[in-house]
Amino acid sequence: MVRCAFLSLAIFLSTIGFAQGQPNIILIYADDLGYGDIGVNGAIGVKTPHIDSLAITGVNFTDAHSPASTCTPSRYALLTGQYAFRRKAQILPGDAPLLIDTASVTLPKVLKEANYRTGVVGKWHLGLGNGTINWNERVSPGPAEVGFDYSFLIPSTGDRVPCVFLENQRVVGLEESDPISVSYDKPFPDIPTGVSDPHLLKQHTDSYHLGTVINGISRIGHMRGGKNAEWIDEDFPFVLTQKAKDFMAEDAENPFFLFFSLHDIHQPRVPNVKFIESSSMGVRGDVIAQLDWCVGEIVKQLRQLDIQEETLIIFTSDNGPVLDDGYVDYAKELVGEHKPGGKYQGTKYSPYEAGTRVPTIVNWPGKVKPKVSDALVGQVDMVHSLASLVGVNVSGKELDGQDQLAAWLGKSDVGREWLLEESYVMGLRWKNWKYIQPTEKQQPWWITDKAIDAGFRSEPQLYDLSKDSGERENLAEENAKMVGRLEKKLIKILEK
Repeated sequence: MVRCAFLSLAIFLSTIGFAQGQPNIILIYADDLGYGDIGVNGAIGVKTPHIDSLAITGVNFTDAHSPASTCTPSRYALLTGQYAFRRKAQILPGDAPLLIDTASVTLPKVLKEANYRTGVVGKWHLGLGNGTINWNERVSPGPAEVGFDYSFLIPSTGDRVPCVFLENQRVVGLEESDPISVSYDKPFPDIPTGVSDPHLLKQHTDSYHLGTVINGISRIGHMRGGKNAEWIDEDFPFVLTQKAKDFMAEDAENPFFLFFSLHDIHQPRVPNVKFIESSSMGVRGDVIAQLDWCVGEIVKQLRQLDIQEETLIIFTSDNGPVLDDGYVDYAKELVGEHKPGGKYQGTKYSPYEAGTRVPTIVNWPGKVKPKVSDALVGQVDMVHSLASLVGVNVSGKELDGQDQLAAWLGKSDVGREWLLEESYVMGLRWKNWKYIQPTEKQQPWWITDKAIDAGFRSEPQLYDLSKDSGERENLAEENAKMVGRLEKKLIKILEK
């Protein structure tokens, strides 16, 4: 009798423990995917059935934000819970040192404290090494030094050298007789570039991307050697998804955290033949369909492992959409009636809503009830919120993030009161008010060349999003008191 009672108590306690938060966690991070780029948010010309299914059976957020309107700052804040401007983080070159301090709190470290196996597969773009990288040996520090047990990386971005995969911080397929050299200063005289050999290109580009030609695409920077290790862009969805599936299956009996950081839909957009003409928008639409396929494969793997109900999936993007980011793929000409940012103004690089308001879905069968949530949430809160989920105390740490777990799980419709929207110009949300800080700086030429409005104004901007979702009517002049209040709060955040 005593033994049966003890066994019943043990089962009850383990059930309570699971309910409080020991699910597998998969964070699927798309790249440059806009709020309106998925079916449930109004996409036209491309279908995203797998992503839509997650949204319909989970929480689909209407007001969820990446930490910044550019890649590296968002990834930094997501994984550390700290605003990237505190590290003066901007888009990193391909040979930049590791941006994350190895002594700092990170999401994988927090989850390892709760006995999670941790892995990252896909685009990294957070720097590697200490500033001088030898790509022919283990590159350190990197993902392992910030908490990941396993890594399979695109080291920087698809448009930057080196164009090789790193598995556990070593180049995959590297031959000792053909070592890799990387330069961001000058080209190697015997290696084709977009300038010297334009006939080799299958996709033309602006002057910024005319470095070494690999797989018919010219990149930023220059690379020599490692011929057998070079990636094929068209293989990204299959290679990355298989590595993610392998990681999931390695030890499905114990909880894991997978950061599945896809390259799609970042330029260069080079869809696999399987997805060509799967949309009416050319290759940008095709790589959205390709991204959706990857999501479907992850869900299929969960079903095959019989762990779908024990797995929390978070799907989101690192920043808003951009049509022209250097490569000529006719995304502007073929977009048709589709609105990548939905009803919101702005793009990648901008402080306007579409720069950081991104598609965001949370799905956990049986634990998260289906709903559409208008809660104001931000990815900077991911560390603190998931720490709360798995029972790890991060209070007292130097984090900008908050515990917003109730909002993320759809249990509360109240999220953040204030939200920083970081870009080249700082923005701040308070309820339906949106403030953009004035600046005397000039907009960078390379953004201007792409006809992107990055919000550089010498006067303050104030918008009422409840009436003006497109941020067209600047109300700053007639609302000086509100401008003063929001500016004061923004300065307090920036000077913390």
